[in-house]
Amino acid sequence: MTAGRPWALLAELTHACPLRCGYCSNPVELIGRKVELTTEEWAGVFRQAGALGVVQTHLSGGEPLLRRDLSDLVAAADTAGLYTQLVTSGVGLGECRLAGLVEAGLRSVQLSVQHADPGAAERIAGVRSFAAKERAARLVREAGLPLGLNAVLHRGNLDDLDALIRLAVDWGADRIELAHTQYHGWALRNRAALLPTPAQVERARGTVGRWRERLGGTPELVWVAADLLDATAKPCMGGWGRISLTVAPDGNVLPCPAAAGLPGLDPPNVRERRLGWIWRESAAFNAYRGEAWMPEPCRGCALRTTDHGGCRCQAYALTGDPARTDPACRHAPDHHLVRDLVAGPRRLAYAYREARPEGGP
Repeated sequence: MTAGRPWALLAELTHACPLRCGYCSNPVELIGRKVELTTEEWAGVFRQAGALGVVQTHLSGGEPLLRRDLSDLVAAADTAGLYTQLVTSGVGLGECRLAGLVEAGLRSVQLSVQHADPGAAERIAGVRSFAAKERAARLVREAGLPLGLNAVLHRGNLDDLDALIRLAVDWGADRIELAHTQYHGWALRNRAALLPTPAQVERARGTVGRWRERLGGTPELVWVAADLLDATAKPCMGGWGRISLTVAPDGNVLPCPAAAGLPGLDPPNVRERRLGWIWRESAAFNAYRGEAWMPEPCRGCALRTTDHGGCRCQAYALTGDPARTDPACRHAPDHHLVRDLVAGPRRLAYAYREARPEGGP
């Protein structure tokens, strides 16, 4: 399949983060600060991304505010013609810091929220952070930037979804994204503690439906399905190597953030190759691009043009083979693995990821 032009870049500036969320999908072995791309190297990535056709970049992590050069990175992305969105916990986003980012060209902010109740939110995050988030939301609105609130959903907050949506509305969010946990990295390690019940998901789906009717589309309310419980495969990043790419803190380039854990992928690095070559020519980006790689029943299924075979990282996590049909799909030969997970016992506690809040490069 001939590669089209990507339009989105996920720039993982650092894996360092002041939070310790057990649902984090970053790798269990986090990339250290000493090997992160420099300011100049990231600026080169943004220039190459703009030339390749990318129009939007999410500046993410970890916590991107821990990069002391963040304003310079925003300015470099803006100069390259990229729409910049900061994806943040809000911890460390003060008035002066935000003003500098806006001046540099920041266009919008996506703020993570763990729960509507401060105590529950901080138990999930592993640190005190709720007041910082509330302040960050207020500052973003006062600065006139679009504000998105993102909540990762799991067994520990799904029953309180009504209050969480109300919180997002009260904080003035323009977009509310309710995304079920993706079981990679730390989240995979904690899957037994995070996986909700089918009854929880159905109640939550009803809550979202009622809020959508009440809000009438403003703010936008996005529900990212619980694929393991819905028995449907989600398209991996819009399809492997179709519309987006991820650059990890050390410069490795991936079709999706979790793909670093796939065996034999050998991701190319921007320190060694140009982004255009990586997108068009690298084995990593062509591995599961298009339909030729698909096994049955995917190859003969009408859904292949919409779910693109599902998630390669989830297929590997559940079957040990990234080329297998995603077991989340009800038509997959390995779907019994998902049924067993959903029916299995839950744990009450999970392991917190390591917090790495040390200074910038």
